[in-house]
Amino acid sequence: MKYKFVDRHRAQFTITRMCEVLEISSSGYYDWRDRPESERSKRHQRLLVKINEFHQASGEIYGSPRIHKDIQEDGEVVGVNTVAKLMQRERIQSKVYRRFVVTTNSRQTKDPAPNRLNRDFAADKPNQKWVSDVTFIPTREGWLYLATIMDLYSRMIVGWAMGKNNSTQLILDALDMSLEQRGKPEWVLLHSDQGAQYASTDYQKNLSDSRLICSMSRKGNCWDNAPMESFYHSLKTEWVNFEDYKTRSQAKMSLFDYIELFYNRKRRHSSINYRSPVDFEQAACVH
Repeated sequence: MKYKFVDRHRAQFTITRMCEVLEISSSGYYDWRDRPESERSKRHQRLLVKINEFHQASGEIYGSPRIHKDIQEDGEVVGVNTVAKLMQRERIQSKVYRRFVVTTNSRQTKDPAPNRLNRDFAADKPNQKWVSDVTFIPTREGWLYLATIMDLYSRMIVGWAMGKNNSTQLILDALDMSLEQRGKPEWVLLHSDQGAQYASTDYQKNLSDSRLICSMSRKGNCWDNAPMESFYHSLKTEWVNFEDYKTRSQAKMSLFDYIELFYNRKRRHSSINYRSPVDFEQAACVH
C-alpha cells in the first residue's frame, strides 16, 4: 500500500515529495496515519517482535521456515507465508550466502571400497549409517583441518577432530570419538570419499577391528556424500565465513560452539522435520 511505503520511508524522504511521486495526497496519508491501528496490524507487530528475537537467537542464520517453527513452538498459530512476508517486508533475512570449496584430493587413493551407501541417505535407527569427511578452516596461523562423522538417522555429528595436519590420525581421532560417544556399535556402514587417509592401512584396520562396514564415494563425485557436504556448507556459510580466526586455538573453540552447542542441540534441520538432532533422537526414544 502506498501509504505504508510513505510511512516506512518518511525519515529518508520528504512526505510531500513521496506523495507527489506516488500520486497520492498528503492529507490522505495523514488521515490514514491517524486511524486506529487494526487488529491485524497489531498482531503483525507482535509477530515481528518474536521474529526478531528468534532471528537474533539463531545468530541471524535462520530464514523463514525455521523462524516459523520457533514461533509455532512458542505457542503462536501462524502460517509460514505470513512469517516469510513479514521478514521480507522488514528485510530480515539469513546472513548465509553460498560458497563451495572442493577440498577432496583423491589422486593418491588405492584400493577403494565399493559405494555401498549408493546415495541412500535414509536411516531407520541410530548407528545404522555414518558418513565422514575432512574440510579445512582458514586462520592467520594457517589451515586448521576438521574431520567429522555424521549419523544419517538424525544428522548428528557424533565424532570430530581438529588439527594442523590433514592426516590419517585426524580421521582416526574422529572415529574413536564416534565409537565412544555411541557406545561402540558394530556393523555400522561408514561412508567416506576415496582420500588417501581413508584408504590407509591404519584406517582400514581400525574399521575391521571395530566391525564397521566401509563404503566409499565414486572418484570425484561429491554428491555421493551429499549430507556431509551440506554440513560443511552450513558450517562455513553460517559461521566460519563471518569470523577472522587469529589462531588455531581460537578457531577450535568457535567450531566446538557451532558443532556441539548450536548444530547438534539447537539448529533445526529440514530433513528431520525442523528439529535439532538431539531433540529428534530424544523424541524417538520416548516413542
